[in-house]
Amino acid sequence: MNHILRSATAADLPQAARTLALAFDRYPWTRWSIPADRYEARLEELQTLYLKHALCHGLVLIDEEVRGVGAFLPPDTPEPGGDTQARIAELLGNRLEILMGLQLPSLPSDAWNLATLGVHPGSAGKGLGSAIISEGLRQIDGIGPVGLETSDERNVQLYERHGFTITATTHIPGGPSVYSMRRDLTTKDGR
Repeated sequence: MNHILRSATAADLPQAARTLALAFDRYPWTRWSIPADRYEARLEELQTLYLKHALCHGLVLIDEEVRGVGAFLPPDTPEPGGDTQARIAELLGNRLEILMGLQLPSLPSDAWNLATLGVHPGSAGKGLGSAIISEGLRQIDGIGPVGLETSDERNVQLYERHGFTITATTHIPGGPSVYSMRRDLTTKDGR
C-alpha cells in the first residue's frame, strides 16, 4: 500500500496526539508508567507535550489522515522546558519517582532518537508504521545512527526489518522489559 506522508504542523498535533494515545492504550510501558487514574487523558496530554517538543526540535511525520505518527529527534535536542517538565511530572504523579530511578542504557551521543511511532488501531497491519520508519530514516540517513526503545516484543521484529538491532534488554522488576535498539549510520547511497 502506498502511504502519502508529510511533516506535521502545529495544527495536526491534537489529532496526532489522539492517534498516539489510541496506539499506546495497551502498550506495556505506558500502562506501567502512567497512573491508572484518568489513564487515557494523561496519556493523550503526555503525547501532546512530547509531540510539541518534537515538532520544535526534530522531525514529526504523519500520513494525510493522521492515522500514523512518528517523531525523530536529533542528538542535540534539549530537554523540554521547565513548565513542560513540571506538567509531565504532574501527569506521571506517583510513578515519577520510580521512573527517575530507572537506569536504561543511554543512546550514543551522536544518535538520533526514534522517539515515538504509533498507528491508529484501525489502520494497524497495513504498512503505515513501516512507511513512516522508512521515510524518517530516508530523511536522516547519512547524518548519524538512530536509536530507540520499545517495550513491546512484537515491535522488535518491525524495527529489525528496518536495520535495527537489539543493543540491550532491561527487565524492570514489576514492569515491562525494555528493548534498546540501534541502527548504525548509513550513507545516502545505502552503505
